[in-house]
Amino acid sequence: MLLSGLMGASLVIPKGWAAQSRPGAGLKILVAYPPGGVSDLVARALAKAVADQLQAPVIVENRPGASGTLALELLQRRPPDGQTLVFTAAAAVGLLRHAAARRATTSAAAAPLPVQPVAGVMRTPLLLVGTSALAATAFADMVEAARKHPGMLRWATTGEGTTGHTVLQRVSQLAGVRITHVPYKGGGQQLTDALGGHFELLSTNVAPSQLSALRDGRFKALAVGAPHRLPVLPEVPTLAELGYPSANLDSLFGLFAPPGTPTPVLLRLHAWTAQALRSPSIRQSLLDANNQPYEGSAQDFARQVEHETDR
Repeated sequence: MLLSGLMGASLVIPKGWAAQSRPGAGLKILVAYPPGGVSDLVARALAKAVADQLQAPVIVENRPGASGTLALELLQRRPPDGQTLVFTAAAAVGLLRHAAARRATTSAAAAPLPVQPVAGVMRTPLLLVGTSALAATAFADMVEAARKHPGMLRWATTGEGTTGHTVLQRVSQLAGVRITHVPYKGGGQQLTDALGGHFELLSTNVAPSQLSALRDGRFKALAVGAPHRLPVLPEVPTLAELGYPSANLDSLFGLFAPPGTPTPVLLRLHAWTAQALRSPSIRQSLLDANNQPYEGSAQDFARQVEHETDR
């Protein structure tokens, strides 16, 4: 239903919304992660680029918690007027969809998306590293250690049901090992604790801080979740190369609006976001952080979100 609406809609803005003297004035973006992480920095850069277009402030507010779904639950209670958006991973939308399906005792596939996809922003590869607490220096050695010592290895992610958690579960199932999950609310504190050796394994972004820790030996790169090896880490194999194709996952991030937001409003929000992503500075900042800028249409993003939630 969402896709057909997007494909057939014109760019006529609903009465009242178009009548604003400054369309987009008061726009707020809720970031589903704590301050300081890659997602927060990207969301703030994007908000500034949109604000420059609108000649109006765009407020950014961090609302971390519940693996990115807390911000989405707040969004569900906001009016569908296009004034409040959430920046989060598509995986968080899937979590919320499955939770709603459980409450309704129906299948997740039959449940509608709990929020409206607006625009894709980036695809982020997953990086699996060993910390100073891990003796193993290669992925296969890590798996063997987990096999010999069930539950002793600890793997930190940004929360239950996130892409990192899904990768952990699939690796554990395919290898027949038990690894203890350590969920965090976001990447900032997770990275600090990883550098302190509070756990053995960390699934994270390929960001400057992580790369610096790899260069100076504080982290050991074990694998990446990406379609291909990363240019910045050409010697690190993908999980597919290591024999774990179903665990070879990256993360799709984007903007979402409240349920019931009119399609013309969604399209206008998408147009603002797409224009911001065409900014050379925004695009280069994403590439510098080893993220792939999302270049699909509103329909493409909606399809991808459906695919991610099904996955």
